[in-house]
Amino acid sequence: MKFLILRFSSISDIVLTTPVVRCLKKKFPDAEIHYATKRAFHTIVQHNPYISKIHLLDNSVLELVNQLKQEKFDYVIDLHNNQRTFLIKTLLGKTCLPVGRSFSFNKINLEKWVMVNFKINRLPHKHIVDRYLDACASLGVVNDGEGLDYFLAKEDAVDRNTFPIAFQKEYAAWVIGAKQNTKKFPSDKISNVLSKLQMPVMLLGAKEDFEEGEKIIQQAQRATEIFNACGKFSLNQSASLVQQAKLVVTNDTGLMHIAAAFKKPTVSIWGNTIPEFGMYPYYGAKEIANAKFEVKGLSCRPCSKLGYSTCPKGHFNCMNLHGEKLLAEKIQSMMR
Repeated sequence: MKFLILRFSSISDIVLTTPVVRCLKKKFPDAEIHYATKRAFHTIVQHNPYISKIHLLDNSVLELVNQLKQEKFDYVIDLHNNQRTFLIKTLLGKTCLPVGRSFSFNKINLEKWVMVNFKINRLPHKHIVDRYLDACASLGVVNDGEGLDYFLAKEDAVDRNTFPIAFQKEYAAWVIGAKQNTKKFPSDKISNVLSKLQMPVMLLGAKEDFEEGEKIIQQAQRATEIFNACGKFSLNQSASLVQQAKLVVTNDTGLMHIAAAFKKPTVSIWGNTIPEFGMYPYYGAKEIANAKFEVKGLSCRPCSKLGYSTCPKGHFNCMNLHGEKLLAEKIQSMMR
C-alpha cells in the first residue's frame, strides 16, 4: 500500500506529525509512506527513516498534483486541512484515489475562535498529536507512546569541541526567537534572568535574532558565559545544539518541539498563546521534567491562536508580568 501525508508548514506542526508517520509504519510495515511539504521545510523530514519519499511544494499546486498522480496512492492523510490540501485531495480523487480513502484531522477552529474572542474554553483536553493520530484511527493506527521524532544526519552534528570552553561540559539553551513577536519573551527580561543564573547559556534563534542576542548579552553583563548562536547555524545544526543541551528554555516555537523530540527537559514561556490550544511540549508516555510559565487571569489572553507583531493592547502583560526571580529559580533547579 501507499500512504500520502499532507503537511506543508510550519516547523512546529511538521515535527508534531512525526508520531503519525512512525505509528502508521508500525501498523503497516510493508507500506510506502510519502510526505508532502513545502521545500523550505524539507530538512525536517529529510532523514526520517519511516518516510519512503518526500514530495515538495514550490509554487504550483497543480505541478505537485501531477507528481502525486503518478504514485497512485491508496490513502491520503491530510494533517493540514486547508483549502490547498482540499484542492489536492479533490484533484487526486477524480483520477487515482479510491473513494473514501482520504482522512483529515480536526483543526478545532471554532473552539479556538470562541476561546480567543469570548474566552470561553470549549477546547478539547487533547494534544494536537493525538488529534493528528485520530485522523487515521479508522485504519487501526494507535499511539505507541514514544513521543516525537527528529532525525539528524552525521553532517548536521555540531562538534562540541568547537564550542567556547565554558560550553564544552554542559550548558542550557535559550531559544529567544519566534515567528511572532507576541510569542517572544522580552530581551530585557531575558537579560535580568540570565544575570541571576550560574551556568553557561547558549542563545538560539534565526539570523534576525542575532542583534537581539547581542543586546541581551550586553545587558546581562555576563558575556563570558553567554554564547550568541543566533543565525550562525542551520535549522538542523541548531537542533544538534538543542540535543546537546542539558536544559532548553524556550518560547512557544519550533525548537521547543524539537527539544521535546530529543526528550530534553524544557522550561517553556508563554505569551499571547496558551498551552490549552494543544501544542505544549509533547513527550508521549515518557516522564520528562518540564515547566510551563504563563501569566494567567488576563482578560485579554489569548488574543490570537498564532500571534501578532505587537501587543494589540499595547501593554504586553502576558510577557511583561512574568516573574523573573521565579523563572531563574526554576531554571537553576532544573539544571541541577
